[in-house]
Amino acid sequence: MNFYNKLKIINRQILAVALLSLLPVYEMAAQPVLNEVKGDNLPIMKRAYTLVDCLQEGLENNYSLKVVKNEQRISDNNATWGNAGFLPSLDISSSYRGNAQDTETKLREENSVVKENGIFNQTIDAGVNLNWTIFEGFSIRTNYKKLKELQAQGELDTRIAVENLIADLTAEYYNYIQQRLRLKNFRYAVALSKERLRIVEQRYRIGNFSGLDYQQAKVDFNADSSDYMKQQEALHKSAVTLNELMAKENLNTPVYVVDTAILVNKMLNLEQLMDQMLESNATLLYAKKNTAIADLDYRQKASQSYPYLRMNAGYGYTLNKYNKGTNYHRGTLGLDFGLTLGINLFDGNRQRIQRRNARINAENVMLDQTEVEQGLKADLYTLWQAYENNLQIIKLEQENLTVAKDNHEIAMERYMLGDLSGIEMREAQKSLLDAEERLLTARYNTKLCEISLLQISGNISAYLQ
Repeated sequence: MNFYNKLKIINRQILAVALLSLLPVYEMAAQPVLNEVKGDNLPIMKRAYTLVDCLQEGLENNYSLKVVKNEQRISDNNATWGNAGFLPSLDISSSYRGNAQDTETKLREENSVVKENGIFNQTIDAGVNLNWTIFEGFSIRTNYKKLKELQAQGELDTRIAVENLIADLTAEYYNYIQQRLRLKNFRYAVALSKERLRIVEQRYRIGNFSGLDYQQAKVDFNADSSDYMKQQEALHKSAVTLNELMAKENLNTPVYVVDTAILVNKMLNLEQLMDQMLESNATLLYAKKNTAIADLDYRQKASQSYPYLRMNAGYGYTLNKYNKGTNYHRGTLGLDFGLTLGINLFDGNRQRIQRRNARINAENVMLDQTEVEQGLKADLYTLWQAYENNLQIIKLEQENLTVAKDNHEIAMERYMLGDLSGIEMREAQKSLLDAEERLLTARYNTKLCEISLLQISGNISAYLQ
């Protein structure tokens, strides 16, 4: 075996050792991570999260989602027949009245004056009163239907908030994986630069390389180290964001995730996504509820032209006390009731104007619904085009990465033999790292398109399965 082949084998061994040394502990296995507590020799288990784990914890604890759920409870409480005005009102009341008077009465026949001073009369009332609107032009039933539509909108508000949280958490979960893989690539770059610096330093000392080569290798090593430190900051920021979305008390808690790669769903279908969007998209359903509510508002205004029928009844006791006259007191106990039938004949055309405005508002809301549907279709087509393009980019970048790895291996072998300059070696290294970065970015961008497509089609909850 000649010197060239021996050197080639040694170079490959060096690269293999460098690669193995770059793998962090949490990427060596998908099992829960052991971590020691200060002051205690017993290890504790750090939980390794899957995407489903993150989503479940976020849906359970996220503060914004809790607020939306409480608002839904309010709309649920409002959707009752009683709140719509169907049920009667029943009141128990009591009152006390008194008056102190001086009176002067002039008699016509006798032409005399009768004066009474200090007349003090008292009246005490206690009773039960019932008031019930039996009919008011179907407005009560219409109002109840409107409350039910508002209740449904409250449920859609919660669903939209849930879907937004799932999308945000899923995107950040894969962003964390992206940042972690990028950190691995930077660590790999540092290892390569360090190995190159070691080789240059040894050859510089024996006079094979110039001082310029040594300085350039040192500059490149420091630049890669700086990029690695900045990437650590980006990874930490993503972990804090992930903890915030999961509403963890300690946002600085380290995050350990099971997945070590960004896997993309390549089986999405445009026609299927379109049908699901038109049927299940929460924003579109919300717009349809607005249209239904606007129609009910018009019906409610139109019901004012109908007659109304109201019933009132009461049962009570009244006590009158007198300190003058023939009677000392008088008490009455009994039932009184009545019906009121009426219709508004003219109110200055206010009702007619309200009906016209309600009809115009219903037309506007229908136009808004159409606009929302058109906007969703446009978003779906745009996202689909980006999704397909990124799938093609992934294929191209995978080929580029293969070629870049081969070029880097050849460059390293030539560099070890002294047939390649440091600048050319750095260029080969940079081409490899750029290819890895482009492929990683393409996978993440495709994943974002996938998340958006599932959200706009109403299938974002599939990530919970």
